[in-house]
Amino acid sequence: MEKEQEKNIENKIKRIDRKLEFQGVIVDFYTDYMQMPDGRVVKWDYISHRKGAAAVVPVMDDGKILMVHQYRNALDRMTIEIPAGARDDTKEDTKICAARELEEETGYRAGKLDFLISLRPTVAYDNEFIDVYVASKLQRGIRHLDQDEFIELEAVCLDDLCERIYAGEIQDGKTVAALMAYKNKYVNGAQK
Repeated sequence: MEKEQEKNIENKIKRIDRKLEFQGVIVDFYTDYMQMPDGRVVKWDYISHRKGAAAVVPVMDDGKILMVHQYRNALDRMTIEIPAGARDDTKEDTKICAARELEEETGYRAGKLDFLISLRPTVAYDNEFIDVYVASKLQRGIRHLDQDEFIELEAVCLDDLCERIYAGEIQDGKTVAALMAYKNKYVNGAQK
């Protein structure tokens, strides 16, 4: 679709009201009342992520990726993911957040931390963004898990992680996107 056509549609859809339904710890749930180009008013769900987040692909000296296993309530099971977490506030630099989450969840500090990609995981109803970084030259630090975090660590080679993605074992969107972007840029693209 051409940019001009997109702009025309965008200009004809407008929010006429937003009602707060529930205020959570990290997200707020709203009902948006939207007027369509034909004049109808429809209800859309909207979730406002108040802080934004950062994630990190921690690369060990041997090239393995340090992954976290943790229980996720929404799925009622353990998952395998890259370390990630919400910013402390809306002004916190995502690079600082990524470095903090890396150390909190894994006990490692990054000697080098490079920006990889920005994600908008669920654009249909949520404004959350996640900036992803690549951490290398890892140094042992001190793990500082939150009181509700019970995380196990696993260092895994990238090819095995890709196989787990294709097998449906790794389904977390930020993790899938980050690992594929890392593979494309740093392995296939040979950037160091």
